[in-house]
Formats: sequence, C-alpha cells, structure tokens
Amino acid sequence: MGINKPLLVFLLASTFGLVSCSVTKKTPAPVVQTVKVAPIPAEKEIIRKDAFFEDLMGQYPQYFDQVLKNRKDWNVQIIYTAVDRTSNGNPVFTNYSFNLNSAKYFYPASTVKLPISILALQKLNELKIIGLDRNTTMITDQAYSGQTPVYNDPSTPDGRPSISQYIKKNLLVSDNDASNRLYEFLGQDYINEQLQKKGYVNVQILHRLGISLSPDENRHTNPVKFVSPQGTTLYNQYMQSASRKYLQRRDSVGKAFYKEGRLIPQPMDFSSKNRIGLADLHRILINLVFPNSEPRAQGFNLSSEDRNFLLKYMSQLPTETMSPPYSADTAAYWPSFCKFLLFGSQKGAIPKNIRIFNKVGDAYGQLTDVAYIVDFEKKIEFFLSATIYCNKDGILNDDHYDYETLGFPFMKQLGQVIYNLELKRKRKIIPDLTPFIFEYDK
Repeated sequence: MGINKPLLVFLLASTFGLVSCSVTKKTPAPVVQTVKVAPIPAEKEIIRKDAFFEDLMGQYPQYFDQVLKNRKDWNVQIIYTAVDRTSNGNPVFTNYSFNLNSAKYFYPASTVKLPISILALQKLNELKIIGLDRNTTMITDQAYSGQTPVYNDPSTPDGRPSISQYIKKNLLVSDNDASNRLYEFLGQDYINEQLQKKGYVNVQILHRLGISLSPDENRHTNPVKFVSPQGTTLYNQYMQSASRKYLQRRDSVGKAFYKEGRLIPQPMDFSSKNRIGLADLHRILINLVFPNSEPRAQGFNLSSEDRNFLLKYMSQLPTETMSPPYSADTAAYWPSFCKFLLFGSQKGAIPKNIRIFNKVGDAYGQLTDVAYIVDFEKKIEFFLSATIYCNKDGILNDDHYDYETLGFPFMKQLGQVIYNLELKRKRKIIPDLTPFIFEYDK
C-alpha cells in the first residue's frame, strides 16, 4: 500500500510538538544521552490555515459558530483524512486540518496509551524469546519508591496478568493501571527512543497515569518477569532507571489552578508532563491501520497478528467484552463508551454497520479523540482526529470542566458532519473493508 507525497509532507510538517534466548536476561546499564530539541517556533508561525474547515463549519453555525470564534482559547485542532483507493486497493490520502498548531500544548491524557500498547507488542517481538508472547504470565514486582506489584489479575479467567490483558483494558476502557504496567515493562527511555527514531522527534512520554509520582519515581520502572506455564522464568527484567535528558519545556495550561485546596493564580506548569501532538497521534493511527503507508524504518515492528489484535480491541465495544467482564456492567461501560467522535456522551447502541478504531483522552479539561471510522454497509472509511479545551473559566483541578456542554457535543457534531460528507463523496474505487471485520467476544 502506498502513501501519497502530500500526506507525508503534511504529517512531517505537523510534527513539531515536544516527543539470543536465555532463561534469564538482565537489562543492560543505561547510557546517558541528551536529546536536543529545536526551539519551538512562535505560535503564529506554524498555525495551519485550511479553507476547507472554515467553509464546512460555516455551513453549520448552530454547531460551530462558537468554535470558530473561540478556536484559540479552546485550543481546537482538527485533522481529517479522506481515503481513496487505487485499483489494487492501496490507500490514497487527502488531508484537511483546522487550527493545527503543534507548538500549542495540550495535555494528551490517555491518548498516549495507543503508542504504549503498540510498543509493548514491538518489544516482545524484539526480545525473540521462545515461549514468550503477549499471553505469557507477566509478574510485576517493586523495588523503588512509589512502585506497586502485580502478582495476579482478577479480570482474567485464570487470574494471570499478561501483556494481552493489559492492552485489552487499555484500549477497551482506557484503564490507567493497565497502561502503567505496560509503561513499566517498556521503560521511559525505550518509549521515547523508539518514537523519536520513527520520526516523532518531539514526543515526550514521561510518566504513569492516574497516580501522583515524582519525576524521579517515574524514571524508575518496576522489575518485571515473564513465567512459563511450568513456572520457568523466560525473561527477567530488573528495575530500569531512565537516563535520557531533555531540554526544559515551557508548557503551561489555564490561568489558575488548585493545589492542596489553595487557588494558585497562575497557569499550571505542564513542562514535566506527557506531550504528543495531534498530528503525531493521527500519523501513528494511520501507520497502524495501513502499515505500508510509512517507510519501513519509520514503521512499527509488528506482525499482522499483532496489528489485528490491536485493531480488534480498539473497535470492540465494552458491551461485547466477556474478558475483562465489561459487558456485565453496562451502567459503567455502555456501547458507545469512549467513542466521542460521532457519539459524544450518548449511551445508546451503535449501528452494527459502523466501527470506530480509536483512542480517546480526557483530563484537565482537554478532550481528544483519534479515530479511523468505517461504515461496512455504505463502504466509507476516513480518519478524523480532534482536540478541544473544555474549561471556560480557565481554572484547573476544580472538578468543573465543560465536557458535557462543550466537548462531547462538539465531538459528536464534528463526527456526524464529516460522516455525512463522506456519504455524499464520490469514489471511483469501492474499498474492500473486510480486513477490518473482526469476531468479537459476543
């Protein structure tokens, strides 16, 4: 499958944001490195102008009038990729963006779980240990401040924790602990080195999610070992200590924030928090869906089985899932859970002809969704990624964000407008979407 030159130029130009088999194998001592990051250009210098979205959203003032007026304050960024096919089925991409500004920081929240899940499978492939795969029992120990162990997983039928189960929980319901266990298996250095080697040069994934740890504690990741069904240790990874150094960032959000019950009247510092831009997330998803769209050196080391495993659980609904048993709790995990684009926060059923392969994130008022949307009946496919800051008062940590009144309606309406546009769009070649049909748990 080929990639057209405009896509490559578009995605690369948009990527400026800060990111032998043996029984026991010891992790080698880290080598100290310094990653040199080019200075961030002034915001006005890299905002992408695209008349497509200006015109499109202008046709729906009831949905987007305030978005157009407040695009800067709400940090709205959108990327839409229309997909056409050649006669041999290769994808051809046409890209449109709105207010895309890689120098404008937004907190990526759980969207970082997508590259973390991909890299976990890649690392397993690179270890090349007989008997070690994503279903092998993975024991996480503790050896440093802030670390916690995992010896069993009640969400699995046999109680055994594994990479497979962590990825499922990561992609199905965005489980923070599952993501943290993959982060600990990978180590901070591996995550960032691999993403930078693949062209995501300014990405920084620096911490676990959902728990408060110091930068030093996040640099140290737990000892991990994989055990065969017979109890033999297949791979033993001692605690890792990240050594890469990064130039100081100046990322901040909001105008004030609460800390320990006290209001601090200044922007909240995000310079040591995770950073990945929308263009990078969009490109990672395209790379996963169409693995031959990137030069080989920039692709992920995944097998076809790995890729299908990831796509299956990105698109599977919690109500279709027996293990983990999310289908037993529809109050917490409804059919369209974490499908912001097209469905927002609605809790009804998703049409059977539509599948959304996506990863969302929401924290500190920032709402993000990165999605590949397919309609098997209408034979349409497209990529849509969007982020919006849902915090009109500018105060963080006050538990008062505008997700329900601003973020979810925006995501739903944007998805529906693009979907309806795709329904009307002429295609010379009807795509074969059968590779994206999976058998789900129920």
